[in-house]
Amino acid sequence: MENYSELVFVLHGLNETRKNKQIIFSFSFIGYLLSIFFNITVIVAILLEKVLHEPMHIFLCSLCFNGICGATGFYPYFLNSLSLDSNVITYRACIAQIFLIYTYIFCEFTNLTMMAYDRYAAICRPLEYHSIMTPLKIGKLLIFTWLFSLSETFAGVVLTVRLPLCGNSIDKLYCFNWDIVKLSCTDTSLNNFYGYILLFFQISQAIMVIISYIHITRTCFRSRTEQSKFMETCVPHLITLSTFSLSVCLDVVSARFSSSESLQTFRNILSVKYLVIPPLLNPLLYGLKLKQIRRSVWKILCCS
Repeated sequence: MENYSELVFVLHGLNETRKNKQIIFSFSFIGYLLSIFFNITVIVAILLEKVLHEPMHIFLCSLCFNGICGATGFYPYFLNSLSLDSNVITYRACIAQIFLIYTYIFCEFTNLTMMAYDRYAAICRPLEYHSIMTPLKIGKLLIFTWLFSLSETFAGVVLTVRLPLCGNSIDKLYCFNWDIVKLSCTDTSLNNFYGYILLFFQISQAIMVIISYIHITRTCFRSRTEQSKFMETCVPHLITLSTFSLSVCLDVVSARFSSSESLQTFRNILSVKYLVIPPLLNPLLYGLKLKQIRRSVWKILCCS
């Protein structure tokens, strides 16, 4: 399998979708359109309203844009496979899908970490907030979020494409880096080592979020004003973070330790949760919870 331009992978996860293909296609198509619509609506609402040009809302824009990238990394090829009744994907398309999905995962984590830092500054250091979260610093944090995520993905993909492959079977609905690595004919110690480096990065970000919320919780216990701010801005962030983190962890565990064909449907559900739920849920959570965004969204919808 050295001629990668002709190599195709068989996505066995798609076999389970053939029984209810039309129903799955319909719900997936509607889900994709709603994800795009909701995220674009929130982004436009924030961009058009000067009142919403605050650090938290700018990070929310980045989160919504990332949600569009994540949904686009999964839905189009999945819908195309359902419409053509095909369960194969070319090597190049597979690598492109891996790049999109992994960038989405890493960017989501980093974005949510930045949002936790912003909430810490707003609630724990309100008098210094605007001197801490300056436009220049926000720009640097956004650039770091995307460049760091793209770099993490790029390094992982480079380590994967160098591997000679001795198989073409993937037990998923889409391409995932670990599934390609498992098909390698040679030693994958370097890939495993890089996986531990990525794990260290994600755990470090999780620790930063936990420390931020320890300080936030302490501050909120002392002030009713900060408690209302916590309920309005931090609760959506915590729901988003916990939903996404749990979904990714369950999928990673399933991919590494589960191989039973009888559990394929269950593994399919776990593998798409973080690609389907956050892009749909995030704009709804923030759009409904934050009054200023809700008003701006209604204004846009009424005008249109």
